[in-house]
Amino acid sequence: MATTIACGIARSDPLEKGHSIHPTIKDSIATMRIAIASDHAALELKASLADWLRVIGHEVDDLGPHDDSRVDYPDYGYKLAQAVGSGSAERGVALCGSGIGISIAVNRHSSCRCARVDDPLSASLAREHNDANVIALGARLIGIDMAKACVTAFLDTDFSGGRHGPHAEKLTHPIFSKEPA
Repeated sequence: MATTIACGIARSDPLEKGHSIHPTIKDSIATMRIAIASDHAALELKASLADWLRVIGHEVDDLGPHDDSRVDYPDYGYKLAQAVGSGSAERGVALCGSGIGISIAVNRHSSCRCARVDDPLSASLAREHNDANVIALGARLIGIDMAKACVTAFLDTDFSGGRHGPHAEKLTHPIFSKEPA
């Protein structure tokens, strides 16, 4: 897990204080290209997370929306899924009011495994056991500190493979004609 300095939970958030993260901390964080998208209900949380991810050293592709006009979450879920599915982003963060609708939209792409989470343990297990490459968060259900904790757990956890490998493969390439084993 990242230090509390990196995830901004136990200490004050450097972004809110106008400071940058100390270079040695920033250098120790693995830089990733992360796509982030939301609907209008999660616009503020998306902007805060995108700024924070940049501060801690990640490359962020903010896929929108960029104003508070009403939008349809499936459109932004599909954009995010395309970015992750094509490989232009390593991971994705999807946000809407509940996190449910946008997670369904992202999961329509065969290369995406999106888990709707609301705590760091769920975010970590989504990576460790299911090789999730996108998480979805509900802006009406969690605050910025919990969202940062979830994203940190998601980004810092590796897929364990092993006995979970075949399960993750079935999520990517479902076989509907076989009887369950």
